[in-house]
Amino acid sequence: MKLKISKTLISKEEIEDKVSEIANSINNDYKNKELIIIGILKGAFIVISDLAKKLNIDVTFDFMSIKSYEGTSSSGQIKIDKDLDTDITGKHILIVEDILDTGLTLSHLKNLLESRNPESIEMLCIFVKKDVAKNPVHIKYKGFEIGPEFVVGYGLDYNGKFRELPYLAVLSEA
Repeated sequence: MKLKISKTLISKEEIEDKVSEIANSINNDYKNKELIIIGILKGAFIVISDLAKKLNIDVTFDFMSIKSYEGTSSSGQIKIDKDLDTDITGKHILIVEDILDTGLTLSHLKNLLESRNPESIEMLCIFVKKDVAKNPVHIKYKGFEIGPEFVVGYGLDYNGKFRELPYLAVLSEA
């Protein structure tokens, strides 16, 4: 099956504006607090890179690698490939994920991290699929609500391809 980009869903400029807006909120919410941002690899690395340049608070970064996707659908299974290097006990945590789809990954991750006794845990998802969450999760910092299409770009991939696109696009059969 040959796949191609069929349309741009969210432009580079719209994403840049939204990341700036979210960064301003984070700067206000965590002023005078120490924040650890946990990026979920591989998809969140672009969001975190852009976000980090706009933060002016006391912040450190760590990363986890969690898998729940195979091809274009969720496997329903969560696998941690890389855990944190940082002790999060008593710390303010912000999980950054590229997309909220079924909610299974973030729900599982939040439960896992809560067991490590942080001061607080909030979540940022740059893209949130409407009406598909099987496990509703509270997302404090939302980028864009999108439909059920399979999307790529701005960190999102299809079998490792298309992450580098500076915009969000719909992927469909050629």
